[in-house]
Amino acid sequence: MGAGHAHKLYRHGHSPVHRLPPHCKLAAVFAFVLVVVSTPREAVWAFAAYAGLLGAVAAAARVPPSFLLRRLVIEVPFVAFAFLMPFVVPGEQTQVLGVSVSVPGLWDAWNVLAKGTLGVAASVLLAATTELRALLLGLQRLRLPPLLVQIASFMIRYGDVITDEMRRMSVARRSRGFEARGVRHWGVLAKSAGALFIRSYERGERVHLAMVSRGYAGSMPVIDEVTASRAQWTSAAALPFAALLICLLGWTL
Repeated sequence: MGAGHAHKLYRHGHSPVHRLPPHCKLAAVFAFVLVVVSTPREAVWAFAAYAGLLGAVAAAARVPPSFLLRRLVIEVPFVAFAFLMPFVVPGEQTQVLGVSVSVPGLWDAWNVLAKGTLGVAASVLLAATTELRALLLGLQRLRLPPLLVQIASFMIRYGDVITDEMRRMSVARRSRGFEARGVRHWGVLAKSAGALFIRSYERGERVHLAMVSRGYAGSMPVIDEVTASRAQWTSAAALPFAALLICLLGWTL
């Protein structure tokens, strides 16, 4: 099951983090994010400590900071939203660089920015150290509904196929002299999107018929059974356990 090709976020390596079973890493990242979200926003030092924990994991996985920072660009829309909050959230006002902003808005912006950045960074580290196929096997091992795992598997496997189809359609339009330069060309693009949907739907039907003819009965066979030892679970639990201690200190101090 799953796609055999490596995704762009994956960084090949043989570190201890790479060797951990995927379901251990999935559970660890999920627990870490829950702990980060549960931390009071006023405990600024706690978020710095979380960043230090992720930095230690990145060092153990031999993931360079530049690789991690480039992948954090996906967070830009949330950063833009966070920067708007001090101007739209009502409450006590203060001056920052000569601009009047809301104190509750500043705290809300910090809360979104800090927790969102840590969550995205943890997810990027997970993707950088785990192949897509292994992630799917890990989700199955964690008893995620099989139908959802299959949907994710097909999305990954045929995402590149649909992208290539879009590229071929774009080349065909350009070879006929078409260039989208304004609103009057939106009709052509809409028809192209409709044609892409029809082709994808027909391709999906052909794939399903081919699978049924080969004995598909609603579930995919598991080629590799992923298991984890107690030592591996302990290693994976080190990150969320350390984060939990920080969180408890953040609530008590």
